[in-house]
Amino acid sequence: MSGCSTKTKQAVAANNTAINSNTSQSSDNENSNSENNLPNPSADNTDKNNPTENIPQQPEKSNTQSDPTPKPAAPVSVSNTASLDTKRIGWSWAYSPKSSASLLSKYHGYAFGDISKKIIYLTFDEGYEYGYTPSILDTLKANNVHAAFFVTAPYIVGSFNGIKNSDLLKRMTNEGHVIGNHSVHHKSMPDFTDENAFNTELTGVEAAAAKVPGVKLSKNFRPPMGDFSELSLYYTQKLGYKTIFFSLAYKDYDVNNQPDPEKSKEFLLQSTKPGMICLLHAESKTNASILDSLLKEWKKQGYEFRSLDEL
Repeated sequence: MSGCSTKTKQAVAANNTAINSNTSQSSDNENSNSENNLPNPSADNTDKNNPTENIPQQPEKSNTQSDPTPKPAAPVSVSNTASLDTKRIGWSWAYSPKSSASLLSKYHGYAFGDISKKIIYLTFDEGYEYGYTPSILDTLKANNVHAAFFVTAPYIVGSFNGIKNSDLLKRMTNEGHVIGNHSVHHKSMPDFTDENAFNTELTGVEAAAAKVPGVKLSKNFRPPMGDFSELSLYYTQKLGYKTIFFSLAYKDYDVNNQPDPEKSKEFLLQSTKPGMICLLHAESKTNASILDSLLKEWKKQGYEFRSLDEL
């Protein structure tokens, strides 16, 4: 990001922050869209008449100081992948289970950046377009903030109301944002135990992005739904990618049941922590409406924004 000269290389997914074991499972389930072949979000049995239901509970705060993990070692090479665990591990709204910390550190996975400073790594998932990305880009530009946008292959070739998503990608690149890989079909990556099938989910996005002049795809990968396994982490880093999770997200992805803007903003501000990777969905009307005031409040609190490329 602008004004940042020191690269941060702390894999702080393995931090000692207290884990709220009651938080909901992954927020990265995006709504179905026939054009883009994306899955439905998980079944939701919550009370639709409760206006606060879409705002998750505030993670419990801890008085224990978090200790950042040492930076990851060089890429891991494994001669026999049969020795790697294929069990699916689900991400949570706020933190990975502590038992997964060593895996993330070993295979270049991140949920935090530099937790010693008031830094935010702002990211958006783009499974499909719903018309709000232009407004989001306008707001980011007006506030001189750079972010990362994780895109699927169908997103790259798609359009909304006559506007090609490829034009939005060109704008992201021209305005200094990072474009990340979110897979071709938005499926649970641990299901791809065959290496060639796994690789195709990432290289397919690379191929689609390569056809858009001027667009550069970074080596940052966000696994759909936040699902991972030791094997999927290994495959990802073998392709030269970092696996980017998140340390703050909320239920913003259901376009037919958007959370209250003010309550959403309050939750995000109260949950902000130094070094966090924040996940927002770009198809959210709520996010588009609160982004300007959210960015201004974060800056007022002394936070600055950094690039995932600095991890």
